Amino acid sequence: MTARSRRRQGISRQKMNEGEAAKAADKSAAGNQAEKLNRVEKLIHAVSEQMERTRIADYALLLNRPWRLLWLNLISGISRGVGIALGFTFFAATIIYVLQVLGALNLPIIGDYIADIVRIVQRQLELTTY
Repeated sequence: MTARSRRRQGISRQKMNEGEAAKAADKSAAGNQAEKLNRVEKLIHAVSEQMERTRIADYALLLNRPWRLLWLNLISGISRGVGIALGFTFFAATIIYVLQVLGALNLPIIGDYIADIVRIVQRQLELTTY
């Protein structure tokens, strides 16, 4: 082989290597794009699941019907108010009962304080301001 033919083969091999490198780069770029698309798809799926769990669509529908929103808020407010009133009444009655029981035990120091508290509460209950 002559030097000239060797140079031609070297050039053609170099072009072949460049072509193969370009193909490999295209494949790796396509692989990177596919990987990025997979990650984006997973993120979109996760976001959609979170939105379903938070029921954002139901909330949006509720905002489009303001009378229903007012009605639900009214019912929930009344329920909370009644629940708090009943709970506090039960709690206060239990405390008064326990204080009466402790007052009946005639404990030396604590009994006098408890008896005073029970008397004050009973006087307050007897007074009707309305």
